[in-house]
Amino acid sequence: MDYIEYKQLFEKILNDPQPAPPYDNEMYLDYTKLNRSRMKRWDKQLTLDEHLVSCLKKISSPQHWVIITEPWCGDAAHIVPFLIRMTAQNERITYELQLRDSEPFLIQDYLTAGAKSIPKLIVRDESGKDIFTWGPRPEGAQELMEKMKTDNADFETIKMLLQNWYNADKGRSVCREITEYYCRD
Repeated sequence: MDYIEYKQLFEKILNDPQPAPPYDNEMYLDYTKLNRSRMKRWDKQLTLDEHLVSCLKKISSPQHWVIITEPWCGDAAHIVPFLIRMTAQNERITYELQLRDSEPFLIQDYLTAGAKSIPKLIVRDESGKDIFTWGPRPEGAQELMEKMKTDNADFETIKMLLQNWYNADKGRSVCREITEYYCRD
């Protein structure tokens, strides 16, 4: 699916009087509503690093980006808008969004420490060979998550601290990490 279809999926889920699992659970429905709001905000105000944009524009061979995500994923709400904006910088980059919990279950081939962590970016060349993968979150957010797990933080604390981290970071870490791959000069 493309980004427009992905955003339409949020609306479908939120407007369905009897949403399918896991959205029949009010917690997942609330996450989806919150994530829709986050993505709208990022779509309006995000900016990409100029050096990254310059490097993306220099890509000379076709690439296909596969972004594995889900509407309920808080990390994805902060990252997917940036990745989509990156793809728009060069017509040689195509993309698709795949849902983690739906066929073809591509996430099974891209586990993070044995877990189906998302979002996950898979960048492929024109023959379909993986060039690199990235995700599920920027290093700083991952370090924060690992520290909270070590500290046995409760889920509400984890959500709040990650939200604060993403708001303060403003997408700079995602841009920097993708820049590290594309701008090796």
